[in-house]
Amino acid sequence: MLGPMRNVIANISLSLDGRVAGPGGEYDMSWIVPHAVSAAARDHMVRVTGGATTALLGRKNYQGFSGFWPSVAGDENADERDRAFARWLDGVEKVVFSTTLDRVDWRNARLAAADPAATVKELRAQEGGDIVVLASTSVIQQLLAAGEIDRLSVTLCPELVGGGARPFFADDLDRSSWTLTDTARTDSGALCLLYSRNAG
Repeated sequence: MLGPMRNVIANISLSLDGRVAGPGGEYDMSWIVPHAVSAAARDHMVRVTGGATTALLGRKNYQGFSGFWPSVAGDENADERDRAFARWLDGVEKVVFSTTLDRVDWRNARLAAADPAATVKELRAQEGGDIVVLASTSVIQQLLAAGEIDRLSVTLCPELVGGGARPFFADDLDRSSWTLTDTARTDSGALCLLYSRNAG
């Protein structure tokens, strides 16, 4: 018999104008860094991922994360919270959504055979802990549209980036109501917010 339903948690950093990247393109995210490396943001990430046993990643984040985080786990000079996150990420099941990759080499990683919503439905039917989507914008947007996000972890950065891709939340999302279940303020002025979707 299966245990409690696996929650799907979307983790994202947003500017005050609702964007994940600035006018310089999809890699224009330097404005996030001062807020992401703060003590409160690191603590928040450890809390959010602590109960998860599966991470969902898009291609770009998979390639970026796999090139960076494995070496952090054993780096004695790294912040202990970063090392904890790196060890967690290395050990958990990683499901990668890509139409261009034909293989993934990171330990415990696999390519998804279906779209994000269908994959999440399959994962919910399996034993395991929470499922975390790590900053992969397109995956989170598809899951939000399908009603498959249970918790939203938002780091709201005190920045107006003034352009870039359209705001993160699409205009045609169905209405939903959320409850704030955890909050922390960073030294940089960002807010780490955790929301749970209300039933109904």
